[in-house]
Amino acid sequence: MGGQLTDLIIDVNGYFAPPAAGELLFHPITPCRLVDTRPDQGKVGAFGPPALGSYSSRNFLILGNCPVSSTAQAYALNLTAFPKGRLSFLSMWPEGHNYPGVSTLNSEDGSIIANAAIVPAGANGGVTIVTGEPTDLVIDVYGYFSPAGSGGLHFYTLKPCRVVDTRSDQGKTGAFGPPRLEAYSQRDFPIASSDCNVPTTAQAYSLNMTVIPPGPVDFLSMWPAGGSYPGASTLNSPAGRMIANAALIPAGTNGAITVVTGKPTHLVIDINGYFAP
Repeated sequence: MGGQLTDLIIDVNGYFAPPAAGELLFHPITPCRLVDTRPDQGKVGAFGPPALGSYSSRNFLILGNCPVSSTAQAYALNLTAFPKGRLSFLSMWPEGHNYPGVSTLNSEDGSIIANAAIVPAGANGGVTIVTGEPTDLVIDVYGYFSPAGSGGLHFYTLKPCRVVDTRSDQGKTGAFGPPRLEAYSQRDFPIASSDCNVPTTAQAYSLNMTVIPPGPVDFLSMWPAGGSYPGASTLNSPAGRMIANAALIPAGTNGAITVVTGKPTHLVIDINGYFAP
């Protein structure tokens, strides 16, 4: 397989292991917008402006306007940066701990960019974020991990499998193939009915979403089928580049998810695991 050379950084923020005493279970939620530091988006106080400044850390209390239990010990988040220019790094860690020297996302050209992350809860249930340069920040919550209890789900791995590819030359058909997504036209994808061996017990999915757009894509959002648009996003490609992001998303009606984009794009969905009782 051809390609180009690149340096690579891998940061570890946790692991999944077989069920055992003391484990944390996943509680998926419909994606929920918790923080938006942009002044015109309606968030205030601890969840709103101002933008983050260079090397000025800020604490965010995740236990707020989204349905996250006070027993949560870790969070599944999606962070989106709206930089004022080059953004060398954004780092996140549990509030009350020392800076770990790892990064969550980067935007060398100053483009809007998103990345999914799982982070432990810190002091007061908060997380700390610092950036190398000024940026606005959006935090969407996709779920949380807490000790064993009612409604918690275990993670089961799958061999990475392509569920959806809307490009016409990639062999997918029906609900899993063309056409591409058009602007503001919602489409349901029945993940549980794919040929990726997802069992009917699955209540949430671990997915990788890739857009292959003909031009800029201001946002792509997803949520459990049968629900309402949650006002949260999964990824952005303002420069019209092929770009991917991970997402943990609850299964909706008939095991499906709903996806909508602000501009036309082809979409690839890969699955690498699921959550079930």
